[in-house]
Amino acid sequence: MPTCESDNAEAVDQSSFWEEDGINWDAHRIGWAIAGGCAVLTLIITSIGVFRHARNYTVPGEQRQVIRILYMPLVYAIISFFSYRFFRNYTYYSLIEVAYEAITLSAFMLLLIEYVAATAAGHDADNALARKDKRKLPLPFCCFRYRPTKAYFMYTVKWSVLQYVIIRPVVSIVGIVCEKFNVLCESKGFDYRYANVYLEVVDFISITIALYGLLIFYGLTAEELKGRRPLSKFLCIKLIVMVPFYQAFVFSWLESSGRIKATQYWSASNIVNGLNALAICIEMVFFSALMLWAYTPAEYNNPGPKTKIWRPLWDSINYGDFFYEIYLSFQFFADYMRGKPTAHGHGHRADFGAAFGVEGRKAAGYIGSNRNSEFRSQSRVSYDEDIRLAPYNYVSSPP
Repeated sequence: MPTCESDNAEAVDQSSFWEEDGINWDAHRIGWAIAGGCAVLTLIITSIGVFRHARNYTVPGEQRQVIRILYMPLVYAIISFFSYRFFRNYTYYSLIEVAYEAITLSAFMLLLIEYVAATAAGHDADNALARKDKRKLPLPFCCFRYRPTKAYFMYTVKWSVLQYVIIRPVVSIVGIVCEKFNVLCESKGFDYRYANVYLEVVDFISITIALYGLLIFYGLTAEELKGRRPLSKFLCIKLIVMVPFYQAFVFSWLESSGRIKATQYWSASNIVNGLNALAICIEMVFFSALMLWAYTPAEYNNPGPKTKIWRPLWDSINYGDFFYEIYLSFQFFADYMRGKPTAHGHGHRADFGAAFGVEGRKAAGYIGSNRNSEFRSQSRVSYDEDIRLAPYNYVSSPP
């Protein structure tokens, strides 16, 4: 495979942000200050949301995923700041940044599963899909029909999203290695001689499958998700991904049309990458505020004693539940391939709780509106309670 030339300028700026005679406020340093300030603002807004959820950790199965999603603007802002500051290594930072999108989408899927389990008919997880009729797949496969009560369907929907949490980080790691050996060549676009086009194709197929799985699950459980604003929550995630994607396209067009020109220390590609990183830092301030609104902690206000923050924070960065769900899916498909009767539904009724990891518990019902909910006195534990979370008991105040 041929290699490509570096996108960086040969000359390296040897000056520092602080000089003996003060700050030399050139365009680069102004952008540096703006990017850093916006990253700090995003950190403050995100911390407010995470802290409020952690102090009112009344529904661990849901809030664990919510906190992970709230991290997304902060992760993008911090990595974009460093990719602006160390612009010569921009590609490495950008590959790490997009990997968190996979974590966020998977967390959103598991959050929807928790919502459905909590609002199923009779507040019983087993009733979530029991009365769903055979229906058509969404476009473009609307000529095919599926039966939601089949066990293989339930596991396939979950796996369609969770596969992205494996493939996207692997794509990023391979991309970092290719960049190290000068064979990634993002600036060459979709030239088949370089690795970038193949990694882009794999990533596109993987995320398309993940989004299609989310679409199927939402269409199937829309009734159970009423009142939880799933579309608003999902749009917050996708806007964070799509806005930088389209603005990068615009900046690249400006470069290719000759409107962005190289300077002594910055190549045209460096400037395009820097503008994109700076814009992301600014945008994440607004997206973090939007996230705080969409994933409001007010849904989980606890009138009783506040919870300590350390356990929720640990739960949010402990991704053992992802690996456990992936293991369960592999185990099911292995049984299915071996022709095991329970995997094919022979003598075994398909079960939402078993497929989606919420087996063995009744969902805690909500009393009152979603925004000012009170929780019943029964124990409400996470779907991965056996290996990670202990039960959380709360006693609701009298109505």
